Amino acid sequence: MKLRLLCGLCLCTAAALGIWAASAGADPNAVPICATAGPALSGTYNNLTVTGNAYVAAGTTLTVKGTLTLAPNACLDAFTLGTVHVTSNVVVGKGATLGLGCTPNAIGPGPPCNGVTTNDTVGGSIIANQALTMYIDGVTIGGALTSTGGGPGLLGEFLNFPVKDNTIRGNVSITGWQGGWFGFIRNHVGGQVVYSNNASVQDPDAGEVVTNTIAGNLTCQGNSPAVQVGDSGGLPNTVGGHKVGQCAAPGL
Repeated sequence: MKLRLLCGLCLCTAAALGIWAASAGADPNAVPICATAGPALSGTYNNLTVTGNAYVAAGTTLTVKGTLTLAPNACLDAFTLGTVHVTSNVVVGKGATLGLGCTPNAIGPGPPCNGVTTNDTVGGSIIANQALTMYIDGVTIGGALTSTGGGPGLLGEFLNFPVKDNTIRGNVSITGWQGGWFGFIRNHVGGQVVYSNNASVQDPDAGEVVTNTIAGNLTCQGNSPAVQVGDSGGLPNTVGGHKVGQCAAPGL
């Protein structure tokens, strides 16, 4: 798996109980997800919309009693040793970037988590429509994870889309993302998984779908490159239903 940091977004503006506003600050995170940090978010909100960039610093907690929304082209860097709790859904708009949770193997052994697994929770679902990308690592999701389309494009900036080490109680659908590296590794899923029509021409190692435990079916179709073990060293997926399409290949 390759790593390339994100870039090119803008600062965050906002208002209490809706859109957060604060002066911009330097992002102290070891692996910053947003090129420009924007303000640090912490405390408790009744719904929260992020426009532009923001981050959650290590040792702080952001609680959203309601829905956390990332407006189009926004970026929230909670791919940190901070803590995020959202009681309802996380909605990720077109061109937006979400980094949420952190595990020791989020980008391979070593930083940014230093051996720590965070305790981020989403009571509802994560719903992304044409997001630029998402880093979802070690998160407990009470509902579904749905990502439709998005990415920087086949010849755009090299970006990752890792979904690793999560507990997802509902279904998962990740379809139509185009970028650098994408993968679905070591997740526990209470429903079915559809992982289809994702593509990369920049990384032949993209499409690692391994070591997942899935209660329902695992369907993988139209991914390019075809889903694979790659260099992950991962194990075959444990599936309560059927493995369909590319995920029926040996080793998966």
